Amino acid sequence: MTPNPPFAPSSAPRRPTVAFMLSHPAHFIALGFGAGLAPKAPGTVGTLWAWLAYLVLQQWLAPGPMGWLIVASTVVGWWACTTTALHLRVADPGAVVWDEVVAFWLVLWLAMPMGFWGQLTAFALFRFFDAAKPGPVGWADSLFKGFGWRGGWGILWDDFVAAFCTLLVVALWRFL
Repeated sequence: MTPNPPFAPSSAPRRPTVAFMLSHPAHFIALGFGAGLAPKAPGTVGTLWAWLAYLVLQQWLAPGPMGWLIVASTVVGWWACTTTALHLRVADPGAVVWDEVVAFWLVLWLAMPMGFWGQLTAFALFRFFDAAKPGPVGWADSLFKGFGWRGGWGILWDDFVAAFCTLLVVALWRFL
């Protein structure tokens, strides 16, 4: 059973700000260290941040440790997304971009090595699947709604399905 959110049902959603982001470690993580505060297309900005961060991290982390970082980031992200959604009073806030970050890290981790154009193609495919939510991504987006741990997982889940769809297209592209 999903616990009731810590606010009255009639409470208005909160707007994420720099002060909100800095008020709790979960907010800082869920908002992608500030990428989610972008006034337009925060999901795209979060994915761009993920791409850059991955390229930097791969300089220090071998594939094995990078995989463990993705696993740990998923678990921590589940907590951060759950907490931040509750505090913003929105089940799946657009400013929460950690889902894009960890899902795109997964795409890059499994699809690398790729040159710039391959990475750009993966970026464009992931953004398409995440934003348009065709087929399985739309289904995944509808599975876990609401507040609490179930809703927090739902924030991440549809992005993982978008990542899977992206990886499927990249695999088919490489095969053909």
